[in-house]
Amino acid sequence: MTKNVFVVGLNDLNAERLTRLRGVDDVVFHPLLTPAQVYETQEFDIPAMLTEAEATLDAFDGSIDAIVGYMDFPVSTMLPLLCAKYGTRNASLESLLKCEHKFWSRSVMAEVIPEHTPTFTAFDPFDDEALSKIGEAGLRFPFFVKPIKSSGSRLGFRIDSPEDFAYATEKLRAEIGQISEPFNAVLDKADLPDAIREVEGHYCMAERVIGGRQCTVEGYAHDGEVTLYGTVDSIRYPQVLSFFYYLYPSNLPRRVQEEMWEISRKIMKHIGYDNAAFNIEYFWDEVENKIWLLEINTRIAQSHCDLFEMVDGVSHQQVTVDLGLGRKPDMPHREGSQKVAAEFFYRVFFADATVARAPSRAEIEVAAEQVDGTRIVSNVRKGMQLSELPEQDAYSFAVASLWMGAGTGSKLLWNYEQVMKRLNYEFTDIVD
Repeated sequence: MTKNVFVVGLNDLNAERLTRLRGVDDVVFHPLLTPAQVYETQEFDIPAMLTEAEATLDAFDGSIDAIVGYMDFPVSTMLPLLCAKYGTRNASLESLLKCEHKFWSRSVMAEVIPEHTPTFTAFDPFDDEALSKIGEAGLRFPFFVKPIKSSGSRLGFRIDSPEDFAYATEKLRAEIGQISEPFNAVLDKADLPDAIREVEGHYCMAERVIGGRQCTVEGYAHDGEVTLYGTVDSIRYPQVLSFFYYLYPSNLPRRVQEEMWEISRKIMKHIGYDNAAFNIEYFWDEVENKIWLLEINTRIAQSHCDLFEMVDGVSHQQVTVDLGLGRKPDMPHREGSQKVAAEFFYRVFFADATVARAPSRAEIEVAAEQVDGTRIVSNVRKGMQLSELPEQDAYSFAVASLWMGAGTGSKLLWNYEQVMKRLNYEFTDIVD
């Protein structure tokens, strides 16, 4: 019997990827809402999107066997609501929010893994006394601030001085409404403890600066069992907070990865998260031999899909689809064509600029042909402002992304340099 799987924000690239998964010969994938609605805008009307999604599902003449997604907010927070209404598998809204509401998440971590949880506090960026209250909570410069709900590294700032905090709060006050209003719409539908309900969507987190070698552990929970299946390294540009590339498999020592996996099992079981995918970001402080848990995301990392396909044989969307259908994921291991794989981010470190030149489609195709299996996505077009790009960190703009594989890590970096020689971007009106 045909199974119907609805994918929130399905685009052409992922639609093609899904056809290469295991055990999908009897599955038909249907788009639910457009990519533009759930990603390409910076303003989200979650009640309106839920209403539109429900209208599509109600009008469907067939079985609704799964509702899945692979994107961060707002998709991740909409899925439990849709799945609960239509009786398909997913984590509960409350267990998801214990991961995505950063203050609630840190509070839960402090209960069960305090040794891996940095000092933290919530604060209201519209409170003129916020900095002194952060100090009263035991935090000193430097510390890091971010919204209690965000995606990527958006509106995250390292604070080394009162001037840094003033700059960060100015930006937060101006832009946090784009996050807080839709997130509050989700919080209103959840059964929250009083202490968490008081920390509304416009609140932010301040926490101790943690660091070291960063990575992401990918996993899932199925019928109460937590399974981890891969660790991806997150390599930053020197001296800045922006990512240079994601590398799979991880180069971290096996014992460190195994400890991270055990911490992941412990925290996800404590949260009660079940029947859904997740990924957890960690730091390993090599000097202190200390593992810090950075944050929990309630989805697969979409950026890692090609990496798993190149190294393990299929995209880890396999996990998302199998779980949505109530099946234990059939995720292969080391059955791909490459030993290592990476997503590289070509970035510019401006406050803003105008794109004077971007490579044409033909130029991108020629560049990709330099290394077999390379995929390139250019994020900009001639004439646009870099500030128009969605989901950027506070320090740079990701102008292009490149996915590629190789037999060794050194060959992978060499391949990246060869491809980038073929891509030419130019900028004017640069704001430093």
